[in-house]
Amino acid sequence: MDWLSTTHDAFALLFSGDRELWQIILISLRVSLIAMLIASPAAVAIGYFLATASFPGRRFLIVVTQGLLASPTVVVGLILYLLLSRQGIFGSLKLLFTQEAMIIGQVLIALPVLVAFTVSAVQGADPRARETAISLGATPLRSAWTTLIEVRFGVMAAVFNAFGRIVSEIGCSLMVGGNIAGVTRNIPTAIALETSKGEFAQGIALGFVLLIVALGVNFALAFAQGEGGMK
Repeated sequence: MDWLSTTHDAFALLFSGDRELWQIILISLRVSLIAMLIASPAAVAIGYFLATASFPGRRFLIVVTQGLLASPTVVVGLILYLLLSRQGIFGSLKLLFTQEAMIIGQVLIALPVLVAFTVSAVQGADPRARETAISLGATPLRSAWTTLIEVRFGVMAAVFNAFGRIVSEIGCSLMVGGNIAGVTRNIPTAIALETSKGEFAQGIALGFVLLIVALGVNFALAFAQGEGGMK
């Protein structure tokens, strides 16, 4: 295979405005962004609660959450597939092989990342900020907001890392999405399909887009953190 020619074809395909290629890219970004919008508020709230509250089993929950960071996405997809299949508990919803199923899967994958990073950020914060807010008569919600503002860069790191994880995962998307052209085919599943067929040009083009997204996420985080993030 002529890699130089294939790479040239890949970039020609990318910049020609190929409808199928850009449809795959848009589906991938849409699903992952919606998943992040759903997962982030709840996960940050849970992370803050685990970091500041005191109750039996708290440490166990934190350890479990941290352990789930390494959970294989294909296992998440398998469990979700069993739940959404015709014989599954939620089979009547007919969500299997839809973008909604992919969003649910990516939410489940993003949650441990968001929660674990938030717990770490809040636990590492100066406790005086929260104590001062409470002493000044702040409500629990207001004191929580004050603390989260204090650790905003850690929370932002959680969000960006979670997005990077879900936008590039293939196991769950393939299991519950089915890789249906124009419906659930996203960047990772399309790369796997095209390279298995020997269509390396489209695979390289999509891989380049995924690499740009990953780099863009990291640069966005560094920019948001200001000079401190660029050091």
